[in-house]
Amino acid sequence: MRKHFAQVQFLRGCTTFLSVLLSIAGTAKAESACTPHDDGVNPCPVEVRRSVIQPLSAMAQIGKAIFYDKELSGSGKLSCASCHDPHNHYAPSDASPVFLGGQNLTSEGRRAVPTLTYLERQPPFSIGPDDAVNEGEGPTITAATAAGTPHGPKSATNTQSSATNLVPQGGLFWDGRADTFQQQVHGPLYDPAEMASSPEKVIARLKSAPYGEMLKQLAGPAGEASPAFLLDEALFALSRYQIEEPSFHSYSSKFDRWLAGKETLSLREVQGYRLFNDPMKGNCAACHVDTVTRDHLPPVFTDHQYEALGAPRNLLLSRTHDTSYYDLGVCDKQKDGRKTLADYCGMFATPTLRNVATRKVFFHNGVFRSLEEVLDFYVLRDLQPEKFYSKDAHGHVKLYDDIPAQYKKNVDVSDAPFDRRPGDKPALSEEERGAIVEFLKTLTDDEKVKP
Repeated sequence: MRKHFAQVQFLRGCTTFLSVLLSIAGTAKAESACTPHDDGVNPCPVEVRRSVIQPLSAMAQIGKAIFYDKELSGSGKLSCASCHDPHNHYAPSDASPVFLGGQNLTSEGRRAVPTLTYLERQPPFSIGPDDAVNEGEGPTITAATAAGTPHGPKSATNTQSSATNLVPQGGLFWDGRADTFQQQVHGPLYDPAEMASSPEKVIARLKSAPYGEMLKQLAGPAGEASPAFLLDEALFALSRYQIEEPSFHSYSSKFDRWLAGKETLSLREVQGYRLFNDPMKGNCAACHVDTVTRDHLPPVFTDHQYEALGAPRNLLLSRTHDTSYYDLGVCDKQKDGRKTLADYCGMFATPTLRNVATRKVFFHNGVFRSLEEVLDFYVLRDLQPEKFYSKDAHGHVKLYDDIPAQYKKNVDVSDAPFDRRPGDKPALSEEERGAIVEFLKTLTDDEKVKP
């Protein structure tokens, strides 16, 4: 049981920001966004709940050692930090669409490596009403129930229109297949294309590592008697590190200082922020929620939900040369998902936008290399599809070319800016898209906050 309580125990141990994390999937409801003045001043500064920075616990210190330990991998050359670089906000530092791992460091990972920052408030995976995370709707609703349900448009300023949508939400990874940090680590650790390790190798390393003796002491007699228990304790320690280490969730950006009334935005950043929230323009805040919660927690810039945006097929990845290969996100999280979760095929997690300006690749397949490319795609996807998608033998554009025909109905064509049709005016001009990029740069955490 203990391995499921790494996050919960931490929450109970704090009296400020972290003490209310248990209710994030329940009572937290966002307050209204505050529109900045032209001079960049925040007219309604707020005080947010922040974690108390304390020395790492003994378990978290062991977790830190594990995070940087390359000997845990099959090759002996990869650690968690190899993909999740602490100097780039726990995201990759190179511009490869996917990480190369495996025994020889030549195997392509399946998807782009996500950041490990701002996951401490991620609820468990479920399928339910659009407002379930905020309102605490508990029971998961089956895909069968959701089939054929009308989709209400999702707006940055009107949440009621989409509140009855039944949507996937919560969970970790691009497809939500893990609910806790301890479940999450099993993926890359044992994936033959990533760290390519095995439980036997990890246990052997835990017993011989410099931190092994302390781990065995903290694990107690059960750790001595059971290698499997010792392994669970190691993953518990790694979870503790990701929760206790402030640099995983520092909330130290220019935007955070602006929220508190301690910073002003430039006119260009103000313009970008307004467009970010404008439901007829960027409408970004519809999914990348930018408001402080009722519990005074700072925004994480995601609604923890999943969307099918129709990202182009990335032909730089070797597996995409097989025309029968598709990565369909949520519905591939389980073996029968393409049938039982068919309404969600093609949907991937909406990531946090914090530190997004330091990312090198974007979307689950790393198909875009800059924020400018991403904004172009958002605005021009259905207006100029030839800019993004491949063509068939007859020269016709293959719209949404990385999703099989039977699932293309899942692609979002109703929420701005994806509600435009050929011949319509783009929701955002090139200059306006540039302004949003400038605003997104304000979400980069202060580099002085280091592990």
